[in-house]
Order: sequence, then structure tokens, then C-alpha cells
Amino acid sequence: MIYIVFFGGVCGSFAQNDSLQNHYFKSYNDKITASLYYLDTSNNFQIGFTSDNQKKYIDLIPNRKEQLGVSLSYKFIDMSFGYSPRFFDVNKDNSDSKLFSFNTRFYYKKWMQSFTFINQKGFYASEENFEVAFPRMRTTKIGGTTSYIFNDQFSYKTLVNQNEWQTKSSGSFIPNFSFYYTNLNLNNEPNSSNGDIYVLSLAPSYFYNFVISNRFLIGAGIAFGAGINSIDGDVSALYELDLNLKLAYNKDSFFAFASLNNLNFVQKESPSNRLNDNISTIKLSLGYRFDPPNKVQEVYEKINQKIKIE
Repeated sequence: MIYIVFFGGVCGSFAQNDSLQNHYFKSYNDKITASLYYLDTSNNFQIGFTSDNQKKYIDLIPNRKEQLGVSLSYKFIDMSFGYSPRFFDVNKDNSDSKLFSFNTRFYYKKWMQSFTFINQKGFYASEENFEVAFPRMRTTKIGGTTSYIFNDQFSYKTLVNQNEWQTKSSGSFIPNFSFYYTNLNLNNEPNSSNGDIYVLSLAPSYFYNFVISNRFLIGAGIAFGAGINSIDGDVSALYELDLNLKLAYNKDSFFAFASLNNLNFVQKESPSNRLNDNISTIKLSLGYRFDPPNKVQEVYEKINQKIKIE
């Protein structure tokens, strides 16, 4: 037994040293990563209620808006800004509708913090065989997710901002804590009232980057958890389901990818009144990496000296 333990320990230490020497991903942290993207995103809601002892559901769906946007990342910060141009046919049909979204991420060692802001105007309610338009209805969502990446050999940035590139297949367990606030403003629509919604959830997840070749990879992830939902002070339990899929191509200076993300907050059946929340995103992106201007480097170094980001 002593020999087996000793032999196993020696082999384990060599295996650990080998793994530390392996380069599982390549960092472009010293570069500015810029990209242009096409985005089809929406924040849908499903209202459940009881009428005549029967459970009924109404889907609140925003008028579709397609976006073009720009994304920038450097060192520990990653941000994107999108808008809806009129030359898309689907946007012309919804001239009174509006969609504005802003996303950013911050990284510190193994921690990642995301922030999301979505403001959209123009909805329609759908139930079985009929639809009703709510052109003045507006929703505003503010929130984000705090994540911790356990595996040092897994590159989460490969999935979200292309500031790194996974060179050997690897995955990681990643717990996520999410908080979102949503305001539904019906803007004096008939028989309507405004609502404030708070969501808190804890969702364990697993992500994996499968490297096909030096230039191509497939990234995927799934999260499932639970939390609480408060609608105007009425608190109930909910479930969270998050699905992610990405196909990416990469060179040192140029990259391209297509990604699909779907985030669902689903309440339990027990509440007589409930509201399910879904955020879905399809993204196509082309990007380029380049050396930062001297002024940008100087500003970063000053900030880093004060708060010791790296």
C-alpha cells in the first residue's frame, strides 16, 4: 500500500507538471480586439394566470428588431453597443418600435462579472388564435451575472469575446449567480398596470471548448439552477435554464464566429399568477486584433498601478 501511494503520488505530480506546461489557450490580452456584429435579440415574457379554474398563458413578444453593433475588448474589460438600422426590412415594418442593448464584462483572475441593459418598446400579446398589439408598451431590464471559472485550462473568453483562443480541448465547471430587475411599462394601455420584477438565481453550469483544428472550434455550455422571483412584492420560486452554442474561426489578427444563447427564467406551476422570462440571442461577428495606441497603454498602466488589476 505504501508503494502504491508513493508511486501514485509521484505519477500524479509528474502529470500535474505536464499539465501546467501545456498551453491550453492563447491569450491576446495585449491586443485590442474589435469586431462588428449582427444581432437578433429579444426579451420575451409569458404571463400565466388562472381564469374559470383553468390555467391560461399569454405570450408578450416584442416587435422584432435586428441590430448591428460594435464590440471592443482590452485587458480586463469587454463592452459592446448595438443599434437597429432602418435598412433592415424587419425594422421598417416596426418603425415605432425601439430596441437598445448594452453589454459589458469585467475579468479579475478567475472571476467574471457581466452587466446587461435592454430597453425595448413595442409588443404584441399572443394567445392561441388571436394577437393584440401594444405599440406603446416598454420594458427595461438591468442586471448581470457573477461567475467563477474553476479550470485554469479552460478559456471562457474564447466563448464570449475572442480575446483568447482555446488551442486544446478543455471544459470547466462554472457556478453563476444572477440578478436582474425588469420594469414593464404599459404606458396607459387599456386595462393594464405596470410591474416591477426582481430575479435572483444560482445556476451551476458546465462549458466545453472542443477544438476541431488550429483554426476552428465548437464551444457549448449548459446551466441549470433555481432562485426566487418577485413581482410587485409577490415572491415565488423559479428555475433557470441557460443554453450556449458557438462555432468560431480564428487567426492571430482576424476571427469570425456565430453564436446562439438562450436564457430562461421559468416559475413553478404553483403561483396563480406568474411571469416567465426569456432572453434569446443570435450573433454573427467579424473581428480584428491590433496593437493598442500608446495613450491607451499609458492609461491602463496608471489604473493598474492604483487598483492592481493584474
